[in-house]
Amino acid sequence: MRDSRRVSVLKIDGNRSQAADDDVVIEEPLEVRVNGDSVSVTMRTPGDDFDLAVGLLWTEGIIRSSAEIGTIAYCPDEEQPELKNIVNVVLVDNTRKIESSRRFWSNSSCGLCGKATLDAIRQSCQPISSSIQVSSELLQSIPSRLRQAQSNFERTGGIHAVALFDVEGMLLVLREDIGRHNAVDKVLGAALMRGLPLPETVMMVSGRLGFEIAQKAVVAGIPVVASISAASSLAIELATSFGMTAIGFLRGRTMNVYSHPERIRAES
Repeated sequence: MRDSRRVSVLKIDGNRSQAADDDVVIEEPLEVRVNGDSVSVTMRTPGDDFDLAVGLLWTEGIIRSSAEIGTIAYCPDEEQPELKNIVNVVLVDNTRKIESSRRFWSNSSCGLCGKATLDAIRQSCQPISSSIQVSSELLQSIPSRLRQAQSNFERTGGIHAVALFDVEGMLLVLREDIGRHNAVDKVLGAALMRGLPLPETVMMVSGRLGFEIAQKAVVAGIPVVASISAASSLAIELATSFGMTAIGFLRGRTMNVYSHPERIRAES
């Protein structure tokens, strides 16, 4: 699957300029259908589209488990048959209809609807009860390991990565995408289909920890979510309410632990 494209650019360095080729990340729409009905269109980097579709349906509460999924396949695009930009997920209950006007949680994080969205999530999700503990030393090691595993970032410099690690620091799954939320859905979709023990994992994201990232982690029951950048106020509120450890500015030997620090074991 294509994830980058070579383009011609004019490189300028001070008073010097020259023509050159550069790798840029590809951005194309993906339409997700359920039982043939369109439920979402997102701009993404092609690749791991089935994981993205499953993760999106799971974190938005449309499915509860992988057992609900029958088949997943690409649909032909009549106007551009060479592209694979439509994915149809057929559920075991293939007569089920999803409202096309359904408002997704991750697209509802504006200031006016934040409280209402939190209330809706409280009605659908259970608090995270995982009792795992993670050493601060292990946490300090994973940003560099995430970066080392980002093959597409090295070529394009324009793509996010999300990864799951176990409590021993083993990398379980990593996905990249131009959108942070898409990268999360790809990771969680892959984890759901593989049956990974998510209550025993740490999720590392390459961008900021916003509401949509925190919401998806809560649905998946992930106890620890870390970011190299800042966390938003609504993400922290969500993490605090649902028992999730939220970490921001994880760089070098420093980090900000915004909620539930009891899961972080300081090294003596």
